[in-house]
Amino acid sequence: MWLVHSILTTLSWAFADLFYKKGNDPNEKSSHIKTVIMVGVVMGIHAIGYMLINNISFSPIYMVTYFPVSALYILSMAIGYFGLRYIELSISSPIQNSSGAVTTILIYIFFTHALSALEVSSIVLITTGIVALAFLEKYLSDKAAPLDEKDRKYRIGFVAIIFPILYCIIDGLGTFADAIYLDELALIGEDQALLAYEFTFFIVAILAMIYLAAKKEKISLVKEKDRGIAAIFETAGQFFYVFAMAKNAIIAAPVIASYSAFSVLLSRIFLKEKLTRAQYLMILLVMLGIALLAISEVL
Repeated sequence: MWLVHSILTTLSWAFADLFYKKGNDPNEKSSHIKTVIMVGVVMGIHAIGYMLINNISFSPIYMVTYFPVSALYILSMAIGYFGLRYIELSISSPIQNSSGAVTTILIYIFFTHALSALEVSSIVLITTGIVALAFLEKYLSDKAAPLDEKDRKYRIGFVAIIFPILYCIIDGLGTFADAIYLDELALIGEDQALLAYEFTFFIVAILAMIYLAAKKEKISLVKEKDRGIAAIFETAGQFFYVFAMAKNAIIAAPVIASYSAFSVLLSRIFLKEKLTRAQYLMILLVMLGIALLAISEVL
């Protein structure tokens, strides 16, 4: 089931990316804060509903236990949202989601895992496809429209590129920590980890709302349609993600990171963004890697 959960996570976060892209406003200084609020609110609602429906006993101590993982994830996401003011999601997303490769390398270094040739080939194909997409998106974005000096500074300069790189490193460390908590050492159960993360994000959302109120900035939750839909897909992906990581973290991490490839494909379908043959080829490469993983599960 870990592969099914990984694929469901991948698709959920690909759709979340699509709506993050639709809802992003580069000219709105508090755009990233409002996105954090929407994600936190939806996660909080889901956590309460999930706990009550499944009659789960949850202690706040789990939030303390799981806090290092939650903190890394929330920090990386906030950085990613903020970075959207300086760099397009189509460029940042593939760079950010190279974090799956970071996680796989760390797990392989610190823990003993025997991977088959088919599994190694799959990881290489998926990671190659993700990284190649990042370079393609960067190249095509620069080629599409001439930039003045100010725009060029933000688009390709250190200020712009540092955000997805920071996201990649911090998210990779968060996923590695998650692998330790859920899979390698089993320090916490799947349900407790999910609820701990979502309640922590909910608290962050409340603090963010207080911060906006102090600055006399308003946010209408009902009017944040695109961010709200993105938050729903983000939360759905988080639900499946926890169960995927708990079963086979070393392989699930790069599979889930491939959602950036599907995000590019969804942008073509729903936002009518044009894709080159090279982009289609890289997406096909990622899909081939996932298909090989499915075959390896059957064999």
